[in-house]
Amino acid sequence: MHRPPTDIKTDNPEMQETIQEKLLDAQVPGFKAQFEPQEAEMLGAFTEDAINEKDALDSAIDLLGADHDNN
Repeated sequence: MHRPPTDIKTDNPEMQETIQEKLLDAQVPGFKAQFEPQEAEMLGAFTEDAINEKDALDSAIDLLGADHDNN
């Protein structure tokens, strides 16, 4: 699971404090903390970190081949 950074770097100390408070609020079960788009981007919400198609195919298990080896 991707965890947001805990040391947010911004030139705006008020925004940094707001983000820190929202991150603490987000840890409260049942509480839905809402982040502005800029805040979410600073936390990495829009960072594409999915694996590419080649890596996905390389990690696939050959179930048919494995099934024949066991018989």
